[in-house]
Amino acid sequence: MTTLRRTAVAAVLALVLPLPIAGAATAAGGPPAATAAASPQALVPTELPRPTGPFTVGLNTLHLVDTHRQDPWVPAAGPRQLMVSMYYPARPGTGGPAPYMTTAGALAWMQHDNIPNAAGLAPALSATRTWAYTDARPAPGRFPLVLLSPGLTMPRATLTSVAVDLASRGYVVALVDHTYEAPGITFPDGRTLGCVICEQPPAGGPAAVARSRAKDLSFVIDQLTDRHPAWQDARLIDQQRIGLAGHSIGGAATAATMAADRRVRAGADLDGTFRPPVPATGLDGRPFLLIGAQADESPGQDPSWSKGWTRLDGWKRWLTFAGAEHGSFTDVPLLASQAGLPEPPEPLAPTRGLQLTRDYLGAFFDFQLKGIPQPLLDGPSPANPEVTFQHP
Repeated sequence: MTTLRRTAVAAVLALVLPLPIAGAATAAGGPPAATAAASPQALVPTELPRPTGPFTVGLNTLHLVDTHRQDPWVPAAGPRQLMVSMYYPARPGTGGPAPYMTTAGALAWMQHDNIPNAAGLAPALSATRTWAYTDARPAPGRFPLVLLSPGLTMPRATLTSVAVDLASRGYVVALVDHTYEAPGITFPDGRTLGCVICEQPPAGGPAAVARSRAKDLSFVIDQLTDRHPAWQDARLIDQQRIGLAGHSIGGAATAATMAADRRVRAGADLDGTFRPPVPATGLDGRPFLLIGAQADESPGQDPSWSKGWTRLDGWKRWLTFAGAEHGSFTDVPLLASQAGLPEPPEPLAPTRGLQLTRDYLGAFFDFQLKGIPQPLLDGPSPANPEVTFQHP
C-alpha cells in the first residue's frame, strides 16, 4: 500500500475511503459518508476494544521542542515541535478517564474533510472510551519502550487501540504526532494545527516525509532517555529495549529510523510502502515484521516489500490479512462500523482487524524485546485463518 496517502475524515465516521496524494494510487471508493441528519452518538463508538494485558494503562501528554532543528514543512514556525502521548503500565484505581483526542482536534480533523455537523460530532468522538487513565500513578518496574508513528493525515489517536494494548502488556508506548502531517494536532497553548503537506506535498515525496519522521522519532528517543528526560516517569523505561512500529508512511519511517538509529532494536511496518527503500546493507541483523492487507501486500503487489524482504538481514516475518483494508490496522474502521453503515465487499471485521494487529504486534515485541517465545509467530494458526505467512 502506498505510504503517502490521504485518508479522509469521512472514512473515520463512515468508511475507509483513501484518496491519492503526491502520486499515490487511488483506492476503490466505498459507500457515501454520513449525513448531517445522523446524530453524533450514532456516529462514534462508545468505547475501543478492551486491552488484553494484565496492567491498567496510564496516559501523560508531552510537548517536545527540538531547538536544534527547524520545522521542515513550515520553517517560519521555528523549531520542530511534537505532541506525544505516553502510555504506560499504571496502578489500578488512579487517574481519570483519558479522552480519545481533544475536542478541538476532533473538530479540526473532521472539518478538514468537510464532514457535516462536525461541531456536533467532535465532543462525542473525543469522549470515546480508551481504557487509559490520565495521570495515573505508574506501576513499579522497568519496561521496554515502543514508539508508534501513524499514517499520513491520521492523528496519533488513530493508533490508540494498539498503544493501549501494548501498554497493558507491559510496555511504555510513545505515540507520536508529526506536526503539519495530519489535521487536528492540539498544543498546550490552545493551537490546533492543520495538515500542511496534505495540500502542499513536499519535494522528495514520501521518502522525504519518512526521513523527516525518522528525525522526529530519534529526537523523541533522545528526550525520553536523556540524563534529564522530558518525561517525569522516564525511570520506567528500559533503555536497552526499544522498538518501533508505524502504519502506512509511519511504517516507512520505521525502517528509515532503524537505518539511522541503532538504538531501535526491533521494528514493524503496518501496510506501508518502503520509501525510501530498505538499505542494501540491511538493518544490521535487527528483526523486522511486515503486516499488510493481502490484496495490496501479497508478494508481487508492492515491489518495495519484495525488494525490502531480500534486504532485511535479521529475524523477519511477512504476514498478510485477508479482507483487510489500509485502515484495518488502526481504529478507523471501528469508528466507521459503529455508525452502522455498509462496508466494502468481504472486509475484515473492524474488531477482528484490531485483534489480529494487536495479537501479532504484541507477540513480535514480546519475543524480540522481552525474549518470550511466541508460537504465534512460527507459522499459520487454525485460529487465525485470515493470516497468511508469506515466504517469497
